[in-house]
Amino acid sequence: MDYAIVDLETTGGKPEDEAITEIAVYRFDGNEITDRFISLVNPERPIHWYVKKLTGIDNKMLRRAPKFYEIAKRILEITDGAVIVAHNASFDYRVLVKEFDRLGYRFERPHLCTVKLSKEFFPEQQSYSLGKLCKSLHIPVTDRHRASGDALATVELFKMILNKQRNIIDRIETPGIKPVQKIRKDIVKTITELPPKKGLVYLYNKYDRLIGIYHTRNIKKKVNGIYAKNNPKSLNLQKQINKIDYEILSGSLISKVIAWHYRFTRNPIFTPCTKRKQQSNHLFSNNNMLLIDKGHHTGEKSIIYIENQRIIGYGFFKLEWQKADLDTLKKRLTPVEDHPSLHLLIQNHLDKYKIEKIVRLNL
Repeated sequence: MDYAIVDLETTGGKPEDEAITEIAVYRFDGNEITDRFISLVNPERPIHWYVKKLTGIDNKMLRRAPKFYEIAKRILEITDGAVIVAHNASFDYRVLVKEFDRLGYRFERPHLCTVKLSKEFFPEQQSYSLGKLCKSLHIPVTDRHRASGDALATVELFKMILNKQRNIIDRIETPGIKPVQKIRKDIVKTITELPPKKGLVYLYNKYDRLIGIYHTRNIKKKVNGIYAKNNPKSLNLQKQINKIDYEILSGSLISKVIAWHYRFTRNPIFTPCTKRKQQSNHLFSNNNMLLIDKGHHTGEKSIIYIENQRIIGYGFFKLEWQKADLDTLKKRLTPVEDHPSLHLLIQNHLDKYKIEKIVRLNL
């Protein structure tokens, strides 16, 4: 799971009139900082006297600073798909929502508060203000009451929290929405042990029915993302999940084809929406061919067999099977429905990405 650790300095004053004067965002993958954005911001309004005294930022410093609308896209990019983490997160989140609201944009991100987390994991502290807490925990702080210094201190504090409790999915919350429901301990353990690799995620309910299948570049990140969302559909999915399984697959095309096949044949309840109109089968560049790509592991290849413009099936074979006859290969395939949407899926992938080999057959 990725986090966007945020600290803001603002003009102060009434909440409805408050605006950002400085922002720092550190993208954090749970181990290290992967991206950062730091900027002064012209709030286009006066700064309250006590904020000037606290931060040292005044309107003169901000005259040539970018206005919020000029940096809004960068903020969206660096926080996309991440959980916002801040010390007193409700304040930072509220201010960001207000700034985007002024631009006519609805800003929504899940968030975690390090004040709340610190009270849970570092009980009996005399104070949970960032400065006093960092001093007590021996976290170095530079540029106190400036966005970058406070955000970096929050990064170090958050690292200490993760060292105590790596999986904190059930503590994620979003203002105006109930916190994500508690997750069963066995599910939490499963999520913790998921690999950060390409492949397929299978979700089953208590009746062992497949209710969701997803191909993904990062199995662990995908499942974490499912539990990080708070919208009604996601909460319903979380509630129904009884078992999580996965399949590591290095080849993206075969992963997409298998996911399509399971959705077509087993009709899982939770399926990504597709709004494409029904269309006739797309014609491939060759009537007969084998699409060969990576398999589950080194030493194995995936194969998709196309004959007379029809998709016959898919399968896997070891390297020594490369020269096997077609009849033998066909017996090892999992047959699939030759459907227009599968034609389109395969062709779109071939148009955008390379696979290891296309073997044209003379039948």
